[in-house]
Amino acid sequence: QVQLVESGGGLVQPGGSLRLSCAASGFTFSTYVMNWYRQAPGKERVVVASISTSGGVTSYADSVKGRFTISRDNAQNTVYLQMNSLKPEDTAVYYCNCNVFLRPYWGQGTQVTVSS
Repeated sequence: QVQLVESGGGLVQPGGSLRLSCAASGFTFSTYVMNWYRQAPGKERVVVASISTSGGVTSYADSVKGRFTISRDNAQNTVYLQMNSLKPEDTAVYYCNCNVFLRPYWGQGTQVTVSS
């Protein structure tokens, strides 16, 4: 079955960096677009970044452009989110996502807290 397992969250000061990882299994990872979403307390879950199957095409929410970088390693079935220049408003639970046979799959999420 499809499994997505995120890791790498934590507490970081404003201006700091974190690298999130999402290990995927149960499907042919290299043939699916992968996404990172986040959900802040009391807010809807929103897409942060997406990456094409080969990794050659990426897209970002305006709020993270120039600060976050999505990448993938198809040999390791893993997608990453490098987050730099973190701000308090980046505080949220971050989720890895893919849509396999039109069904959305989610990881359990990893908490990112940006605070001094």
